[in-house]
Amino acid sequence: MEMCPWCEKGKLASVKGTVYWELPDGTRAVEITETPSSHCESCDAFFQSDEIVKEIEDQLFLIDSKKLEKQTKYSDLMNMKRLLKRNYFDF
Repeated sequence: MEMCPWCEKGKLASVKGTVYWELPDGTRAVEITETPSSHCESCDAFFQSDEIVKEIEDQLFLIDSKKLEKQTKYSDLMNMKRLLKRNYFDF
């Protein structure tokens, strides 16, 4: 089992949680439920991997965010139709 990068003592458990994300245009934030996350049993840290963060940020950049409700499931967000195939601004 992977160790916590924050306290370096606790073991991480894979969980699904709720996160809040600001849209790339800065107009509002959305609640994303059932997001793949890690939870430390020792320090109680709750966070997402760098890969999940990048997936969310890219997807929010590539979809029509006007069609996004205030709350959405992670799986629904990731399945939304993209306006571009990929983030061409990610160098």
